[in-house]
Amino acid sequence: MSDRMRAVVQRSFGGPEVLEYTEVERPVPLPTEVLVQVRAIGVNPVDGFIRSGAFPMLGEPPFILGWDVAGVVVALEPGVTRFAVGDEVYGMPMFPRQAGGYAEYVAAPSRHFARKPKGLDDAEAAALPLVGLTAWQSLVDTGGLQDGQRVLVHAAGGGVGHVAVQIAKALGAHVTATASAAKSEFVRGLGADEIVDYRARDFAEVVNDMDIVLDTVGGDTAFRSIQTLRPGGLLVTVADRRNMELAARTEAAGRRFAGLTVEPDHSGLEALTRLVETGRLRVHVSHRIPLAEAAKAHALVDEGRSTGKVVLTPDDR
Repeated sequence: MSDRMRAVVQRSFGGPEVLEYTEVERPVPLPTEVLVQVRAIGVNPVDGFIRSGAFPMLGEPPFILGWDVAGVVVALEPGVTRFAVGDEVYGMPMFPRQAGGYAEYVAAPSRHFARKPKGLDDAEAAALPLVGLTAWQSLVDTGGLQDGQRVLVHAAGGGVGHVAVQIAKALGAHVTATASAAKSEFVRGLGADEIVDYRARDFAEVVNDMDIVLDTVGGDTAFRSIQTLRPGGLLVTVADRRNMELAARTEAAGRRFAGLTVEPDHSGLEALTRLVETGRLRVHVSHRIPLAEAAKAHALVDEGRSTGKVVLTPDDR
């Protein structure tokens, strides 16, 4: 195995054009870690925010973006007991630290991965971890979602939203979703009970008595969501998690507030795997793009119009 690999590096903040396909040193796994040969990489909005400098989570460039990966274990440190060489895995390693997912190989803790769900190809598996864990940790770990509860999912045709709708339905919730008219049939096919075209109607005037709202939009959408909750209901936001005014107004209205940042979690991944393998969860990949064309993938995600997920592949998979 060569000690070099191909990867997408950025050396300055800016638009998609700063992403450079080049050759770098292959990572070496540390104790507790596995080396994964990457077969597919999910692209998420946070990648673009970091690339542009709007959210400098990784500090100053140079760095390698990417967290959602699916691939095969090709090496591991002695003492790693969860996997063997040849196992197919998926995960969201290291977040919010650099994982270097836009590459041919990734080295990361074994407990940041789970076995790839049966029935998903590599691109579908790579599309799931960040959005799936965000939805799971929001609705289940934070929200304690129960059978029969009422849930509002914003941007239900997007990455987090389309998975959140399915998780909520799998757990027995009544799901109301906001989506554009163009995505309404897609969202209905996910199991949403009610769909509000946010461009045609003010959701805050027609939605009420929600137990949980999952906000992936932020801003005015998050503030207007407060009035859709029942007394004691929970607003979970992954977009405005540090907005203290939003938190204060939510609590002043007699509702609860939670700002969530997703974190690696093999138990959560295994829960998602069970939903996939029992036919209750699927992930939609709208575009599969070669790793060398990462700039094209970022341009698509920056537009915010994709249905489901955009995925990179290191070869012609």
